[in-house]
Amino acid sequence: MVTANVEVTKNQNETNASLLRRFSKKLQESRVLARVKKMRFRARPQSKLRRKESALKRIIKRAEIEKLKKWGKM
Repeated sequence: MVTANVEVTKNQNETNASLLRRFSKKLQESRVLARVKKMRFRARPQSKLRRKESALKRIIKRAEIEKLKKWGKM
């Protein structure tokens, strides 16, 4: 992951509000917050074993549903 620092220095006759506004603008331009928000709920990749187990569960469940449909119970 690449880190990007956003740095703003206060000019001589600049107010705190304008400094904060300039910082916010630079932060939006750097897209740092967007990347952080995107990564916030990112799930780790599953292991091969977990993927196989979930695939098997899906196959078994699908077969069970088909069997119930065939019997007219679903």
